[in-house]
Amino acid sequence: MHRMIKAALTAGLSLAAAPVLAQASSYLPGSVWQVSDIKTEPGQFENYIDYLGGNWRKELEYQKKLGYVLSYHVFAVNSPRRDEPDLILAVEYKDYVPNAEQLAIQKKIEAMMQEDAHKSDSASGERKSMRTTLGSMELQELKLK
Repeated sequence: MHRMIKAALTAGLSLAAAPVLAQASSYLPGSVWQVSDIKTEPGQFENYIDYLGGNWRKELEYQKKLGYVLSYHVFAVNSPRRDEPDLILAVEYKDYVPNAEQLAIQKKIEAMMQEDAHKSDSASGERKSMRTTLGSMELQELKLK
């Protein structure tokens, strides 16, 4: 009797699980993108591009070496309308990074860049004369099966 109940329960569980398996998602989660809309100040485009080609690139290349960043891109908006960005910065990360790991990465970057959080924050404020960040968004690629 015990075997029959066990067999019936097992068969019932298998039948109950069948629709769930048939309804599996049509995608897999992919990489994570951080996209920033940048409006350069008049007369500061070349200075800001110099920054991007210098410290910004250096930091991202280091993160690529560590395996966190897959790619990064600078896009020009060819015909921006009023109050729209003229540059879009896109960084593709391998995955979301847990908080504790983010702190460890930040410490490595600070050591490599030879600056602490205060110096980094101050430098970001100094770039305000070159650009305004209009907004940003985080995206995750969905890879269709």
